[in-house]
Amino acid sequence: MDFKSTVFQQLVSLITSAHQVHYEMTKDMPMHGLTPQQYEIMEFLAVEQPMTLSRISECKGISMPNTSREIKKLMEHGLCEKIEDPSDRRKQHIRLSQLGQARMNESFSFMMNRFLQRIEGSSDKELAEASDAIGRLQSGIFRILQ
Repeated sequence: MDFKSTVFQQLVSLITSAHQVHYEMTKDMPMHGLTPQQYEIMEFLAVEQPMTLSRISECKGISMPNTSREIKKLMEHGLCEKIEDPSDRRKQHIRLSQLGQARMNESFSFMMNRFLQRIEGSSDKELAEASDAIGRLQSGIFRILQ
């Protein structure tokens, strides 16, 4: 197997592991009546906002009509809002509202507690190595793939 195939297999394994860790960190988390898909959209917005409907649709693998419907429901709950693009009034961006940001802060706090429980026995050296590895992935392969 060539080196590129090896890196690809490692990447697939990493993605699978990341999904499993995300599941473990969010299992039993209070969802405040949100569907898993709505929560995923909010989590995505919490990391990168504002964002267009088409970008949310593309990145989450949801059709445009479904994305629009889910955003509408989130807006009805007061969790996100649309803002007009000042350079193109036809274009709208989505961002979390103050309530939406507060909910995501609660969710991230829940996840942080789970994370701290899982790394309780880790040394500072192990955590520094993990942080360095994550930084390398973000500036390396993930930057290349975007």
